[in-house]
Amino acid sequence: MNSKHVAFDELDRKIVAALIANARTSFAEIGAAIGLSATAVKRRADRLRENDVITGYTATVRPAALGWRTEAFVEVYCDGAAPPRRLAEVVRNHPEITSAMTVTGGADALLHVRATDVGHFEEVLERIRAEPFIRKTISYMVLSHLLPDSAEAGARDAAPDLTPEPVLGDAANLR
Repeated sequence: MNSKHVAFDELDRKIVAALIANARTSFAEIGAAIGLSATAVKRRADRLRENDVITGYTATVRPAALGWRTEAFVEVYCDGAAPPRRLAEVVRNHPEITSAMTVTGGADALLHVRATDVGHFEEVLERIRAEPFIRKTISYMVLSHLLPDSAEAGARDAAPDLTPEPVLGDAANLR
C-alpha cells in the first residue's frame, strides 16, 4: 500500500461516491454529473487507484441467489497468543469464511461465515474447531440484516428488483 499523502478533493469524493454507487458508471456519465470531462475523470480515477484509494471494482450479489442461505458470526478463542498470521493461514483454508479479523475483548478473532444450510455451517464449525490452537468458538446465527443495503448483507437492495432495466431513449423509464 502506498503510504504517501494523497490529495483528495471534493471532485475526488464525488467520483468515488459515484463508483461506489455503481462501479459500471462510465467516466463520461460521472463527468457530466460533476462538471468534468470523461478524460479528467479517468485521470483522477487512475490516480486514486495508483494511490490505493480505489482498491478495485466489484459486483455485489445476493448470497442466497448463489446458494449461501445460512450466515453466522463466530467468535474464536485461542490457546495462548495465536499470532494473526497463523489465524490468517487457517481462515484462508475455509472458503465459507467471507471475512475475518482479530478483535479486542475476550475473543481473539471474529469470523463471518456463509454456508448453504445449518448442516453445512456445522461442518465448517467442526473444521475450524479442529485446529489445534483453537480452544472454543461462540456462534451467532444471522436472522436478518437491519441495514439490508450494506456490503455485509451482500446486496444493494433489500429484495431483488425484478423490474426490467429502462430502455435507452424511453424517457418514461429514465430515473
